[in-house]
Amino acid sequence: MKIIHLANHALNVGNGIVNVMVDLACMQARAGHDVTVASGGGGFEELLGRHGVRHVLLPQSPRPLRVPAMVARFNRVVSQIDPDVVHAHMMTGALIARFGVPRRRFVLVTTVHNEFQKSATMMRVGDRVVAVSEAVSAAMERRGIPKSRLSVVRNGALGTPRLADAIAPRLPVLAHPCIVTLAGMYERKGIRDLLHAFAALRERVPGAVLYLVGEGPDRNAMEQLASQLGLARHARFEGFVADPRAYLAQADVFVLASHNEPAGLVLCEAREQGCAIVATRVGGIPEMLDGGEAGVLVPPHDPVTLATALERLLTDPAGRAGLAARAVRDLEKFSVQRVSDGYLAIYERTLASCQPRRFATIATRGIDAARAGMVESVSHSTPL
Repeated sequence: MKIIHLANHALNVGNGIVNVMVDLACMQARAGHDVTVASGGGGFEELLGRHGVRHVLLPQSPRPLRVPAMVARFNRVVSQIDPDVVHAHMMTGALIARFGVPRRRFVLVTTVHNEFQKSATMMRVGDRVVAVSEAVSAAMERRGIPKSRLSVVRNGALGTPRLADAIAPRLPVLAHPCIVTLAGMYERKGIRDLLHAFAALRERVPGAVLYLVGEGPDRNAMEQLASQLGLARHARFEGFVADPRAYLAQADVFVLASHNEPAGLVLCEAREQGCAIVATRVGGIPEMLDGGEAGVLVPPHDPVTLATALERLLTDPAGRAGLAARAVRDLEKFSVQRVSDGYLAIYERTLASCQPRRFATIATRGIDAARAGMVESVSHSTPL
């Protein structure tokens, strides 16, 4: 098959959507398919090239004034490649692919990565809509997408090409007992709740240290909160780390306190490193933790309960070891090979059922619809 993946960029900045796309493109090229990534570019271009994936520059933006140039560039790419499948991972690419082509000869597959965004409903333009967890699939069905058009391919990161040839970097030895979180510095990641929980925890486990690995627009606010809570020396903001395995390997407890989380790749990574995990019971997190067998699930927005769960694990070495042992069981379901196989099967079924060579759209009407959708998405957008 000839496959084009669409995303806004290919930056190596910890964006889970981009990481999934890069893994998928590399694995599909490895399987012998002709794979192209069309994006605004970024740090992953060299990696894609090494794995036989073509990268073409296609800057994508939800700004209406940029729509004509994006559509023209996309049509040139499609004319040159003549793909069987276009796989859009973000809303802008989905709308361009659906409405910007005068005569569509490919099937369009869209993946809903961030269901919590209002603009995620736009992903319904795909001939097949893929959710990254059963929870996301159910949410999209509630939004009006027929179940018959939905598929589920749960995220996975084991065996990722992004780290296949990388040697885990040497880091300073972490202080113990330590809690590690790996998350973007966004309010929705529950960093504020975690800091309040950690402040309460330190009254009972005064030697505990918290490492916050990640970057984002709310970092300054979170650092200020840590200072206000008297945690300036004990909550250590490490910034973005491209290869976080050394942090995960040294963690006494890994925590993900998100308010919403469709299917965080970091949970696969934490399980692979044998972490004792505490995470919130939201979105696809229970699925990623085998319903609570592979990690402790707590309510979101609840620092008190979170602090209690962290204290219990930090003060109970045997319980912590048992939880870590359960985390590494049955990990094959989180392999990138399984993810790739799942999507390839969806492509084949969609091609068989849609007869895409007969598709045609009216370009002018389609572009107007794309512009309208992009304007709406800007007003309701949420940071990734």
